Amino acid sequence: MRRMGNLYDYFSAPDDPTALDAFGQGIEAAGLPMLPVKGIDPYVQLGQAESLLTGTPYDDVTALPRFNRLLSSPEDESRWLVTLTDELRDALAGARPGGFTAVAETWSRIEEFGGDAQPHELADFLNTLADLAEEARAHPEPHRLYCLMSL
Repeated sequence: MRRMGNLYDYFSAPDDPTALDAFGQGIEAAGLPMLPVKGIDPYVQLGQAESLLTGTPYDDVTALPRFNRLLSSPEDESRWLVTLTDELRDALAGARPGGFTAVAETWSRIEEFGGDAQPHELADFLNTLADLAEEARAHPEPHRLYCLMSL
């Protein structure tokens, strides 16, 4: 898989204000579960995975109200916090225990991976993200998913 310089920390939090606090103080310092990854952006790449997981056309996924909604300041030049959809969280948690082999195979062929994505690596990522989604959904008031992007 292509390893770009951008870092993506996927995490869950009870709500947007808590996610913003974690953005300011650090996700680990806030005690929130986190999945750090390089090379899988939340907009195009993860949006394509969401489309495959939910059976929803990509353009409809990007039109969802929580799809990559910016929570942090737009003036920040090196770090941003965006929301992920509840539909993605639920699709990830609901896809288990069947795994993500077929989705990862198709997903690995999207143009944005430039032919460098290995399906087994993408399936591993989706499995780990599904663990985060399951944990988020297990709360009495389900937590939501977020992504902190850093250059």
